[in-house]
Amino acid sequence: MLDRSAPSQDGSRRALLVELDFGDRRVDERMTELAELATSAGATIVGTVTGRRSRPDAATFAGSGKVEEIGRLRAQADAGLVIFDHPLTGAQQRNLENALECRVIDRTSLILDIFAQRARSSEGKLQVELAQLKHLATRLVGGWTHLERQKGGIGLRGPGETQLETDRRLITQRVKTISERLRGVAKARATQGRTRRRADVRTVALVGYTNAGKSTLFNRLTGSNSYAANQLFATLDTTIRRVHVPGAEPGKCAIVLSDTVGFIRELPHDLVAAFRATLSEAADADLLLHVIDASAPDRDEQIAAVESVLDQIGADGVPQIRVFNKSDLTGLPAGVERDPCGTITAVRTSALTGAGCAELKQALAERFTAAARSGAEA
Repeated sequence: MLDRSAPSQDGSRRALLVELDFGDRRVDERMTELAELATSAGATIVGTVTGRRSRPDAATFAGSGKVEEIGRLRAQADAGLVIFDHPLTGAQQRNLENALECRVIDRTSLILDIFAQRARSSEGKLQVELAQLKHLATRLVGGWTHLERQKGGIGLRGPGETQLETDRRLITQRVKTISERLRGVAKARATQGRTRRRADVRTVALVGYTNAGKSTLFNRLTGSNSYAANQLFATLDTTIRRVHVPGAEPGKCAIVLSDTVGFIRELPHDLVAAFRATLSEAADADLLLHVIDASAPDRDEQIAAVESVLDQIGADGVPQIRVFNKSDLTGLPAGVERDPCGTITAVRTSALTGAGCAELKQALAERFTAAARSGAEA
């Protein structure tokens, strides 16, 4: 499908999106998310390509026939970029670029690009650079045109291999430097965590799928004005604020709320590893508020994606309350859901209107009052 109304502009930003179904994907919803990612990265979407395959093609991922179709549409749309909603190997990416005569990136590269644009703190920038370097190292052979010399042949023999080794060495050195600096950040966070525990401070971490409304809810609960926008990955840097919760262990402790980076399906492993220090806020929390976009058609898949990342960072055992946000879009009234023991397990809210936020604070009060009683009895 082509968008002929898209204005002609810098070809490098005119993107054609590719989504293939191998029998296990909800193509329309995945394409919508890919479009949101591409738009968040600053691309202008000029067309989409879909198709079905039994398995990926080893050489081009999409197969020769589909690549020819993509090439025709790319030329018609004057697109300078093709984005695959799939992980591509270095060889597949190189073969596709040769066949399509334009830049080709995959879902991982797209997400890394968005993170690079959004990182504001020095820590966030280091974390993104580390993930980018690790991703680049896996496909270094085709990374730059000067490396084509290594293919050999008359007139092509020479410093190609030396250049490749130099590039690898520089990347390795930079990865080592960044990793050491981030280890220092992790130690500082661990020290801050111990200090909060000694001061009897309860920590609550907001986690959830990107654009589920975490930052808006964070601002609503804390009275803060942290950046919040209707876009993917609006928040990368963790923000911590105290939240006033009437009835929660009165006079005994404070409660702090942290807003963390949003998760997404197939979040690049290198990105999770690089952001481990930041994500430790969730793993070390006393309670997680799992914010869910209740209006999302693929809500269950988004929940599963978040749970998968929580498992990766060691936060799967942290107590959790699910917050079904955007209730104003679902028509369901704000309120709470309790288990057979009477414990609040879920709260329906609208961070935009404030509906359900009082019930959410009540859930925090009940949870931490109960925790205080349990500690006293022990």
